[in-house]
Parts: sequence; C-alpha cells; structure tokens
Amino acid sequence: MVKLSVIVPFYNVQQYAPDTLRSLSANAREDFEFILVDDCSRDGTPEILARAERELPGAVFVRHEQNGGLATARNTGIDRARGEYLTFLDGDDWLAPGYYPKLVAAMEELGCDFLRTDHVQCTARARTVHRVPHGRRGVVMSPREAILPTDRSTSVDYAYAWAGMYHRRLVDKGLLHFTDGLRTAEDRPWIWKLHREAESFAAVSLLGVFYRRGVASSLTQIGDVRQLDFIRAFDQVIAETAADPEADALLPKAVRTYCAIISHHLGSIERFEPAVAKKLKSMSAAALRRMPQEVLDEALDSMDLERATKLRRLRRRPAPAGVAA
Repeated sequence: MVKLSVIVPFYNVQQYAPDTLRSLSANAREDFEFILVDDCSRDGTPEILARAERELPGAVFVRHEQNGGLATARNTGIDRARGEYLTFLDGDDWLAPGYYPKLVAAMEELGCDFLRTDHVQCTARARTVHRVPHGRRGVVMSPREAILPTDRSTSVDYAYAWAGMYHRRLVDKGLLHFTDGLRTAEDRPWIWKLHREAESFAAVSLLGVFYRRGVASSLTQIGDVRQLDFIRAFDQVIAETAADPEADALLPKAVRTYCAIISHHLGSIERFEPAVAKKLKSMSAAALRRMPQEVLDEALDSMDLERATKLRRLRRRPAPAGVAA
C-alpha cells in the first residue's frame, strides 16, 4: 500500500529541478511515490526527470505531449496517484529533509480530510516564514468555519496547494482535482471548494516547504495573456459560492477577495504587455459588473478610499464589443 503520493509538475525548470529532486530523495520512504509530471518542457527538464525515474526511489515519470498548464499537470498526477494521502510540490521548489514523514505522522494523528502548513518563501537570498492565517493549531475543525471573517485574511486566502496534505477520500468525493486548463490562480477555486465541501481540516506548525519566489519563468513574473486566467478562476469562485446554502454569509468574502486581486493586478499593470493591459482593464470592468451588485457595493464601502475609487471608476467603464472573460 502506498502511503503518500507526491505530485510534482515541471515545466522548463532545468536550472532548479536537480535541487527539487535531491530534496525529494531526502524525503523518500519505501511506501512513498513521487509522480514527476513534465508539462511538455522545451529545455533539458525531461532528460533530468527520466534519469530521476531510475535513481529516485518511488519515482514515476509522466510526460505531457502538449503543454496544459499547472492545473492540468496536477490533475494528471492525481489520476496516477495510488497513495492514501496526496500532496503537491512545484518543480522549482524544495523540501527540508524528513519533512513528509513528519507531515504524514500529523495527518494520521489528527485523522482529518486535509492539513494546512506554514512555508518558507525564498526570494534571492532572503528567507521569510509565511504562516497559515488560522490561529488554532493541531485542532480538527470544520473547514467552512475558516472561510470567514470577510475583512481578515483567512485560510481560503492561503491558497498554496503544496502547503498541506490531503486524504484520498477527497479524490473519491471529487474535491481534489483542479479546473482543467487554468494557467494562473488555479488554487483559488480549488481551496474554496475544499473549505466549502470537505468535512474536516487542521492547521499544523510544520515548516518544510521552501517556495522559490521571483523565478523569471514563473507565470507570476510574466505579463502575458495567461495571467488573465485569474478572472476565470474567480468567476468560478463567485458562481459556486453563490450556489452554496450559506451564500449570503460567504459571498461578501468571495467578492471582496476578487476585488482585492483585481486591484493588485491593476496596481502593477506596467508589467503587462500593452495589449494585455488593455484587455485586463476591459475584462476586470466586465467582471465587476457580473458580481452581485449589492454585495459589491458593500465590499467597496469596506475598502480603502483609493482602491474603492479606482474600482468604482472601472465598473463604470463602457464595455467594448466582443469583450468576454
């Protein structure tokens, strides 16, 4: 019986993949498997992974013939996984030695649907600890109770799939797969679905994932049209939350978060290609008009004046013909 399946998508990360694989080796156990998904890389990554399949205990190498994006690559790994528990790692990040055995032990002790963990963000030589925005540690709770309050950062705002571990029963219930084809913000609908529909979770104070921030090839650093998938991702969050029996309570949080993300992208619009920047404004304006307007008004009233004014002005922007999210 495989105890843990670790799903690791790779795309054009030949510079970082050796560090990632060495850290997996330092976490290997005879009942662990490492599913290495190459998303049709165009550099030397596939050769590195093919060698790892021979040398890394428990490694399984899967190669996409076409690039599908991170969400699709993770889904490929989920479909191949045999473990009682599943977790994720990105192909340019790495782990502390012995981290996964400790996380499995915590999972088995608590017996919940999923765990959330802290992580270390690495930007050049700087190291910063980022913690799950959930105060109670090592206590099993209802995930729905961790969505609110609306005006504070909560567990649904900490949307890193690799910062945690997940029981196989979530796969069986259809809760662990990602929205196929999303190129960015793929974790957002996913984390909201987990918190709305899973039965139990806990946050634990285990540090072991090192998240490499500012990688030049990362989508967060690239201002092309793929970045605009955040609109499709948050439209899904809004639509699914609106259908929830407790929509009246949960929608204000979803709408406020959507507004904050739109504001964030507009605040760094200079990194986008000119045509994409123009499309960002048009699609964001359309997204604001699609939101429940009374809930949106309340969200804007709760934001600082500068951001709220920009978003209100954007909402009034005429929509060009043919613009769609």
